[in-house]
This record gives sequence, structure tokens and C-alpha cells, in this order.
Amino acid sequence: MRSEVSIGPIAVTLPSFLAEISYSAVIVVADTMTRRHCYPLIKPLLPRHKLVVVPAGEAFKTLESCEQIWNAMTDAGLDRHALAINIGGGVIGDMGGFCAAVYKRGIRFIQVPTTLLSQVDASVGGKLGIDFHGLKNHLGVFTMPETVLIDPAFLETLPVHELRSGFAEIVKHCLIADAEKWEQIRKIDFENQDFPDLIGHSVGIKSKIVTEDPKEKGLRKILNFGHTLGHAVETHFLGKPKRLLHGEAVAVGMLMEAFLSLQRKMITKALFLQIEEFLFTVYGVVEIDAEDVEPIVALTRQDKKNLGRDVRFSLLDGPGSCTFDVSVTPAEMKKAIAYYRKG
Repeated sequence: MRSEVSIGPIAVTLPSFLAEISYSAVIVVADTMTRRHCYPLIKPLLPRHKLVVVPAGEAFKTLESCEQIWNAMTDAGLDRHALAINIGGGVIGDMGGFCAAVYKRGIRFIQVPTTLLSQVDASVGGKLGIDFHGLKNHLGVFTMPETVLIDPAFLETLPVHELRSGFAEIVKHCLIADAEKWEQIRKIDFENQDFPDLIGHSVGIKSKIVTEDPKEKGLRKILNFGHTLGHAVETHFLGKPKRLLHGEAVAVGMLMEAFLSLQRKMITKALFLQIEEFLFTVYGVVEIDAEDVEPIVALTRQDKKNLGRDVRFSLLDGPGSCTFDVSVTPAEMKKAIAYYRKG
């Protein structure tokens, strides 16, 4: 199965891909935001197709939305030779891919990521899934798309806070795998970062890791740096009036988990202070109240890297280097959260 990533104008990459394959029908999955801002740019490039539009946002990454997509696939009479095209950010990529992967035991799909977050992370690697009963990505599968078509021009449709969210995954890739790139980006203001260059850089890092470990049995776990506490924070704030975007929560998690790395003497104080200064400068501080701490720690027990009751982290062990399967106690997590709360 194809799984190449193409970076370039969608007006070139999409027609080229469609000309190379055969399919019985096409269904396009979008959300209300990408239906308005991105679908009109792609519609003229497509053959006759069925469009299904679901509500936008993480709150709708649910079985109910999947049912809407599966109903549309069924009503359109799609067979196993159909092709799904997912146009959107990480939510649409995860959910649209998941629906395609299980419909009639799997139809082909392609990802057209339209946010920085999905272009540098979510669309690459074949991880698909949905949230369930308030638990992030609790149901899912590993299935590679036919291809991923990335057009940096879509970033022009994004508000600044969405760009900032995606940038967190770029920072993560540098911290875990490229010390030289980390030194470069930390000296540049967020507004002046070269996003087209950084997209290619992040895709290269993630693709290399995923190729070596497609099912997350070992090395691929390093991509979860910042995500154990980050996902817990993100999930906890789903029920709050002010929700966090994924990248905003990952930035919180990276600082907390860098603190854990420092406490374990896996990184130097100098590196930790670089990370702290940069993340606070770009993302500010999220207000976490004392009563939030226990629920956040409790949510880490649902993390998919865990072994039994053992909560496993991926922690930095040097600049541009990360290790995985590090057991961390609730007391250590509380200490990391307490440090973050001091701001």
C-alpha cells in the first residue's frame, strides 16, 4: 500500500495521484470549517463524489460522528473499492481514516491535512482513532493512508492560535531527534519561523521513526514526549469552559516532562531552562488550579503506553535525544505539575 507524503500545491499533487489509481467511487469527509475554507479549493480537482460534513472540533471526535460518516458511506452504496478523501485537521484525519479503515473491513483513504498540527504530525504514520467517554484516542487502529498530500498554502486559512498549536509538535520533533534544529528554532520568534521548511523537517523525522517502528512497539514511543501529561491535561480541560488545543496541551506536557527529565538527571539544567523559556514565551502559562492536579494524574492511568498500573513516559535524555518506557510515580507527576503551576 502507498503511504508516500507529497508536499506541494494541491492543484498538482491531487490530480496526479487520482490519475494513477482506480476507484469505484469517491467520498470526501470534511468538517464545517474545512467545508467553508478548504473544500472550495479542492472541489474543482475532484471527480464526481459524495461530500459528508461533520461538526468541527475535538468535542465531535466521537462514535456519533463516525455513525454519520458510516451512514453516508452506506447511503452512497460505497463498495470496498471506494476511496475516501479526508480534508481537515487532526480530528478529521484521525476520524475519517478510522471510519475508512473499518468500513467493510477497510477502504482506501488519503489525507489532505489543512492545519499545521495535522501536516507535521497527525496525518503521518497511520494512527487513527476517536475519543470515547471523555478519553482521548481511546478507540483506534493502525492503518496507513494511500498517500498524504500536504500543501503549506492551507496555513493561510488558519488563525494564529491554530498555527501555534501545530508548532508544538515541531518543537517536540526537534527536542527528541534534532539538537541542531532545536538550537535554530529556539533563537527565532514564533512569528518569524520558516513553516514550509519546518513541515518538511518534521515529516522527515516522523516518517523515519514510523518506518522503523510502525506499530509503536519501541522507538515510535519517543513521539509521545510531552503527551502523557499533555493528553491528561487536554482531556481534563475538555470539560472546562476554556478548552485547550492539542498543541497547547502538549506544550504544557513538554515542560512538565522536561522537568521530570531534569529531576532524573537525564538532561542538564541549561537545556531545561532553554525549554522553559521558549515554551513560556510562545505559549504563556495555562492556569491549573490545585483541585485539577489529582484528576490530571488519574487520567495518566489511561495512557496507551502503560504496562498494567505502571505509567510509562517518554523522557528526554539529552539534546535531540529521547528514551521511552520510563516508569514515573504519581508523586513525581505531582511535583512536575506543581513546578509548572508556579509559572
